[in-house]
Amino acid sequence: MQRRTALRYLSAGALAAGLGACSRTPDDGRVVLRFWAMGREGEVVQQLIPAFERLHPGVRVDVQQLPWTAAHEKLLTAFAGESMPDLFQLGNTWVAELQALKAIAPLDDYVAASATLDPADYFAGIWNTNVIDGGLYGVPWYVDTRVMFYNRDLLRRAGYQAMPATWEGWMDAMRAVKKLVGPDKYVILLPHEEFAPLLVLALQQPDELLRDGGRYGNFRSAGFRKALQLYADMYAEKLAPMERVSNVYHEYGLEYVSFYMSGPWNLGEFRRRIPAALQHTWATALVPGPQGPAASLAGGSSLAVASSSPHRKEAWQLVEFLSQVDTAARFNRLTGNLPPRRANWTDGALAGDPQARPFREQLEHVRPEPKVPEWESILAELRVMGERVAHGEIAVAAAAVELDARTDRILEKRRWMLARGGRA
Repeated sequence: MQRRTALRYLSAGALAAGLGACSRTPDDGRVVLRFWAMGREGEVVQQLIPAFERLHPGVRVDVQQLPWTAAHEKLLTAFAGESMPDLFQLGNTWVAELQALKAIAPLDDYVAASATLDPADYFAGIWNTNVIDGGLYGVPWYVDTRVMFYNRDLLRRAGYQAMPATWEGWMDAMRAVKKLVGPDKYVILLPHEEFAPLLVLALQQPDELLRDGGRYGNFRSAGFRKALQLYADMYAEKLAPMERVSNVYHEYGLEYVSFYMSGPWNLGEFRRRIPAALQHTWATALVPGPQGPAASLAGGSSLAVASSSPHRKEAWQLVEFLSQVDTAARFNRLTGNLPPRRANWTDGALAGDPQARPFREQLEHVRPEPKVPEWESILAELRVMGERVAHGEIAVAAAAVELDARTDRILEKRRWMLARGGRA
């Protein structure tokens, strides 16, 4: 049943292309462990594999690097064609979908027997993204959340010595900066193609984004409407530019924008691309919340073991190796990705980095997104509706109603299956 579901989303051509590159015959008597990793991580992790193979001489790891743009379809293709890799990197928002297909193995027993992997050392919100119906289906590999990048020099000139912690204080500070820079410049960058800023504001509210066990949208809730109204106000008051900004680092240098809610990859980008003379001006801070420091999104990637793998034991050994504190420290140095274990944050490079420190604190306050397979499609609707509100095409209340209607249509099959006692 699950394989037929996956096949409906795939063309015959994609299926054939996906299966052709999935197998490798062992030629030296060792277990060949097939590991799919995405993007730059797929390139960098190959530098860590020799150390694992020395510890486990009976195992050879075959790493296949996939582009993120093709990874989701490739995994579905492999599942439908019964050619899943043994181990693979998984975006945190994909866990529910792969678990619903029974494509990934439960890991609770492995974790319970592990001498090196301690769940209590992981940031709780990140760990929880891998827990579906009380079972664990992935182990966080690296983490991602959003904090505020801002021009502290400009903020001080506007009369603020530190980033405000509340929505009210944040808006007042941005209004003060706007007065300083004038009508032809703005304050905060909210790219229309990014759903994350609006999602973060929504996650800071007590209301769930989906209701009735993920059967219906809950965007008409008071909490979401408050978040969407704040988002709309930033555009209405011309604090955020309506047009696309192609180079945030250049525009930051010109003080065209000075606030940007973004992720850990921008630590390196700001250091490389902001002019040397302006390096002292930027800083990071916790995202302001309705009443003070509040939640941000719980993102990143996890490691999952295919339920069909004949080499689950060896796959788990690689998960344990990549999750060790010293291995994770090396991975952080090679990629700049943030580690999911608190123990790694005592490392001098991270502990002594003032711009990374707010990420460490924010990771203690992250909230998982709804764990339904349809969530990626709902996020696309959230992004579109946020853009329409920003352009003044639809009022906040009407946008919330429309977003609920679109979400309910997306979740129609889920309701049908749950009503018949099945799993969605």
